[in-house]
Amino acid sequence: MSNDRHVPVMLQRCLDMLAPALQRPGAVVVDCTLGLGGHSEALLQRFPEARLVALDRDKEALRLSGERLAPYGDRATLVHAVYDELPEVLDRLGIPKVDGVLFDLGVSSMQLDEADRGFAYAQDAPLDMRMDQTTGISAAEVLNTYPAGELVRILRAYGEEKQAKRIVSAIVRERDKEPFTNSARLVELIRDALPQAAKRTGGNPAKRTFQALRIEVNHELDSVEKAIPAAVKALAVGGRVVVLSYQSLEDRIVKGVFAAGAATTAPPGLPVVPEKYQPRLKLLTRGAELPTEEEVAENRRAAPARLRGVERIREDVL
Repeated sequence: MSNDRHVPVMLQRCLDMLAPALQRPGAVVVDCTLGLGGHSEALLQRFPEARLVALDRDKEALRLSGERLAPYGDRATLVHAVYDELPEVLDRLGIPKVDGVLFDLGVSSMQLDEADRGFAYAQDAPLDMRMDQTTGISAAEVLNTYPAGELVRILRAYGEEKQAKRIVSAIVRERDKEPFTNSARLVELIRDALPQAAKRTGGNPAKRTFQALRIEVNHELDSVEKAIPAAVKALAVGGRVVVLSYQSLEDRIVKGVFAAGAATTAPPGLPVVPEKYQPRLKLLTRGAELPTEEEVAENRRAAPARLRGVERIREDVL
């Protein structure tokens, strides 16, 4: 499998946004979502004085990236971890503060392209969807064992699926006859369960259900909710966090953490705002930045991307 087909999303913009924090000698940058190593390699190339720590929960991704980043020697430290384990990883490595953190959320190209992982609804594959295949339960187990009410909640909350009840009653009916193992049967069932009008909008009708299952299997939103504040906390003053998200649920979490850090916490009406109430963060983006049309044309996976960044401008007040 070659690395060249993988185009990192909004790469130039990510590098430019992190640049002011990473020019200093000895700067430490964390790539929380290593994947195939495209962003990481670009960071090591562009900032020759920087040291990289890169995390991934997928052992196969770590192996492939390890080969790709081998020329950079001990400037790159690769760690098998979920990104919400960032504080423990930095603690273990004896790194008190970092200068840059990059998150590229969502599923890596490698996982989508490996047919046997079951992430993609366009091809038949075992319903696995675990980003770390050494642990946790698969999407098939979720479908076959969760109570109907819980499945409806997951499809609504994580897939924003309006037809959740219809889809789930079809799933429950079918799993009683035979447990689910492969993605093609689920895609077909969703197609059959949806009313005509719902099939005409928004691409593949299975997309929202697959997204919901993937988020549930990998606890993605829980991880994001823990990881973004942890990254902000790990930043030295002048350090920056840049986040690429691909769906509104993730983007909403990122936006909330950034907005809270950039707001004053002073009670209203103070003539002068004391230091302890001053914002700790400065927003680097107005709203979320979107990829350019050219980039989407070159890499269709960039289409839903939303980019946000912040800079730490003062220490947390204890």
